[in-house]
Amino acid sequence: MSSSFEPSLSTSGLRPPLTSAEAPSMADSLPSINFGFDDLRSRMAQFTARFDAFIERGRKQVLEERNQFRINLAELQEDQRMKQKDIEILNLKAQTHEQTLQKEAAEAQEIHAAISSITLERDSRLAKRDRLRQQIAETQKAINQKLEAQKAHARHLDAQSRLNVPELEFWQDYLCMRIEGAGREDRLKFVYTHLLEKNWETEAWFELGTASRDYEVFHTRPKLDMTAVERELDLVNEDRDFGAFLKRMRKLFVETMK
Repeated sequence: MSSSFEPSLSTSGLRPPLTSAEAPSMADSLPSINFGFDDLRSRMAQFTARFDAFIERGRKQVLEERNQFRINLAELQEDQRMKQKDIEILNLKAQTHEQTLQKEAAEAQEIHAAISSITLERDSRLAKRDRLRQQIAETQKAINQKLEAQKAHARHLDAQSRLNVPELEFWQDYLCMRIEGAGREDRLKFVYTHLLEKNWETEAWFELGTASRDYEVFHTRPKLDMTAVERELDLVNEDRDFGAFLKRMRKLFVETMK
C-alpha cells in the first residue's frame, strides 16, 4: 500500500529545530509511511501453503501413479505367466492327445492281430474238439469192454474166494496173522504177531492194494526195503500164489526187526 507525499513536507520547507525542550524533534516531524509488509507476509504465507499443498498433491499423485503402475505391471506379468502356463498346458494336452492317438492305433493293430490269433485258435480248438470226441467215444468203448472184463473177473474172484476161505484161515493161524480194513474199500491191512521171541506182542503190518489185477503195497511198519517188496509183488502178481506171498512178507519183517 503506497502513501502520498505532500510538497509542504519537503526538506526545502524545513526549519531549524527549536531550541526549547518542549519543541518536537525532527523525527517526529517525518511523515508516517506504510509499506504493507503484513499483507505481503500473509500473501506469501498463503502462497507457500498453496505451493506446499500443490507439491504434496503432486507427490501423492506420483506415488499413486507409481503404485498403480506397479500393480498394472504385476497384473500384466501375472497375465503373461498364466497365458504361458495355458500355452504349456495346451502343448502338453496336444502331446498327450498325439500319444493317445498313437497308442490307440497300436492297440487297434494289436486287437486285429489278437482277433486273427483267436480265430486261428478257435479253428484249432474245434478240430481238437472233434478229435477228442472221437477219442472219448473210443475210450468209452474200451472202458465198457474193460468193465465187462472186470465184472467177469470179479465173478471169478468171488467164486474163487469161496474156495479160498479155508485156505486163508489156515494161513492166518499158521503165520500168526490177522486181516483188518485199511480205511478204503480197495485196501487190506495184514498184521503179523509173534515175530520176536522176546516179545510176542510186537506187531508188524503192511497195506495191500487190491484195486487192480496186480497187487500193490502202500505202507509198511516197520519200514521194509522197497526193492525186496517190489520183488515179492512181482512174484505174486505172476504166480498168484497169495499164501506164499504172505509167508515171504512175514520173513521180510522178521529179518528187518532182527
